Amino acid sequence: MALKIDKKKIIISKIHQISNLALSAIIANSQNISVNEINQLRKSGREVGVKMNIVRNTLLKLAIKNTSFECLKDKIKGSTFIAYSTKHPGSGARLFKNFEKKNSHFKIKGAVFEGKLLSDLEINQLADMPTYEEAILKLVVILKVLAAGKLIYTLSAIKEKKETS
Repeated sequence: MALKIDKKKIIISKIHQISNLALSAIIANSQNISVNEINQLRKSGREVGVKMNIVRNTLLKLAIKNTSFECLKDKIKGSTFIAYSTKHPGSGARLFKNFEKKNSHFKIKGAVFEGKLLSDLEINQLADMPTYEEAILKLVVILKVLAAGKLIYTLSAIKEKKETS
């Protein structure tokens, strides 16, 4: 069933608003993926602040016009599934990468971060980028290790000093 022009305008407007707020976007071919799998992916995306849509290509191209994601327009072909990361730039890429590992039919076509179309290597780097909480946790662990190392060094120096005196 064809969409009426009013509904098309609403879809374009909604996606354009998300495009203006999002930190990054990633698109993939979702052909031959079951609806249940897509719904599971959307559910996990909502938990990490990723907004996902399956939209007609012409509507998507119109929606991303004059946004930082306009460079994706050449990659939009076939069945397109787009995810916008709103809280952390790498969350959409991480979700799609993990989903791609489980589903051979799901293929990532491209991603944009800071207005730049990313290569496959850069998409992997974006997906591996730690979240704020993960980065703080790594910093705390490193600081604990350093503090423990200094304590051990100090205790061994005290022990050596007592043995020599």
